[in-house]
Amino acid sequence: MKTDKNIQDIDAFGDDHVGSSADTPMRSDAFKLTPDEKIDIIKDDVRHIMETLGLDLNDDSLKGTPLRVAKMFVKEIFGGLSPDKKPSASTFDNKYKYGEMLVEKNITVYSTCEHHLLPIVGKAHVAYISNGTVIGLSKMNRIVDYYAKRPQVQERLTIQIVNELQQALGTEDVACVMDAKHLCVNSRGIRDVASSTVTSEFGGQFKNPETRREFLDYIKLDTDF
Repeated sequence: MKTDKNIQDIDAFGDDHVGSSADTPMRSDAFKLTPDEKIDIIKDDVRHIMETLGLDLNDDSLKGTPLRVAKMFVKEIFGGLSPDKKPSASTFDNKYKYGEMLVEKNITVYSTCEHHLLPIVGKAHVAYISNGTVIGLSKMNRIVDYYAKRPQVQERLTIQIVNELQQALGTEDVACVMDAKHLCVNSRGIRDVASSTVTSEFGGQFKNPETRREFLDYIKLDTDF
C-alpha cells in the first residue's frame, strides 16, 4: 500500500527520467503466468479502474473495453516484454565488401512512457559499419519495434537498440539517434504540443566526430512525423 511518503517520493521525481540500468526493470517471476492468465487478471484491473472513475460498464460501448485493453497490453503495446517475441537477428557475410556506414533512417517508433503509460511516438535512425557481417534491413526495424513495445524511457530504448545490434553484428560500430514526442509532455502536465525529445547512443567509430557528423548529415533529423 502506498503511504503519503511513497506518494511524495513519486511526486518528487515528477517527469524526470530515472532508471537504474539499460535493462528493463523486470521481476524474477515475470513469466510465471501465461499470456492468457495475465489478460484475465488485467481485464479485472481495468474494469475496476473504469468503475472507480464512475463509468457504466453495462453500456454497449464500454462493456468490452476491459478485455480489449488487457489483450492490447499483453499482445501488442507491451509484447516486447516477452523474450519469445524477440526477433532473430539474421546476419550474413559481407561478401560484397561494403565498407562504409549503412544507415536505416526514419524507423517508426511507437512506445509507451513507463511513468504515465502514455504513448511515445517518433523516429529512430540507426547505423552501423560492418566488420565482416551484415544484417537484414527489416531486422533493424524489428529490433527497434521489439524494444519499443514495452514500458520505456527514451534513453533506455536508444541504448537497448544499440546494444542489441552490437551483439548481433559483433562490432561496437553502431549508432542510434531517436527523435520522439511524449504524450506525457504533449497532452498533460505542461501540455507542450510542439516539443520533442532527442536521444543518441554512439559506439565504436561513431564516437569519432567525423564519423558521427557523417551519420548526422545522412539523417538530418527529419522531424515530420
